[in-house]
Amino acid sequence: MTQLALVIDLNVCVGCHACVTSCKQWNTSGSAGPLVDENPFGADPTGTFFNRVQTFEIGEYPNTETVHFPKSCLHCEDPPCVPVCPTGASYKRAEDGIVLVDYDKCIGCKYCAWACPYGVRELDEERKVMTKCTLCVDRIYDAALPQAERKPSCVLACPTNARLFGDVHDPQTEVSQAIRDRGGYTLMPELGTLPANHYLPRRKTGIEIHEEQLHRVSTPLNIDALPAGMPGPTTEDHAT
Repeated sequence: MTQLALVIDLNVCVGCHACVTSCKQWNTSGSAGPLVDENPFGADPTGTFFNRVQTFEIGEYPNTETVHFPKSCLHCEDPPCVPVCPTGASYKRAEDGIVLVDYDKCIGCKYCAWACPYGVRELDEERKVMTKCTLCVDRIYDAALPQAERKPSCVLACPTNARLFGDVHDPQTEVSQAIRDRGGYTLMPELGTLPANHYLPRRKTGIEIHEEQLHRVSTPLNIDALPAGMPGPTTEDHAT
């Protein structure tokens, strides 16, 4: 069975949020509706996003690293959000494995959000229905688009190609090869939900920074290397 999914390369994600904004733009212009976000970053945030990027630091100063971690619906092969839905609004498609919500059936009870261990179900405050990533299902099958553009909007927008899209069950696809070659993994596999989305791990550089190195060092300026017409440093520049 085909299982479409995202594979996200944490080694090259720079946390630019291009995936977040492109997702918002595409889905607010489609069947998902307005996806309100009047106060998305406050102490008591409101807002509906299909995709979010969480940024945090790991390690101890001065050897810390910034990690950008995009997260959206993982389109689990055994999604716990589906059987708890009392109206059948949440369902998994047999033809491509995408987990979707039928907005006409959804009553906004939040059962799916409570069942989802990944926290990726969100209530649209305006329409009072549950929403989530659809893998841009209305885009990837749009015959009016060129074949190269039939991908989720977040994949097309990523400037570092950190997001891959394809069938993770087909061993010949780019996503399957990346998972095999780069040690791709899923979130919380112990839960048995079998997430379709995978992550490619960060690679360590082996560079260590010591406190005595944390000071500014003046770099001599090679005036001869300046482009023609560019002014050189002034006396005040040398003094600083």
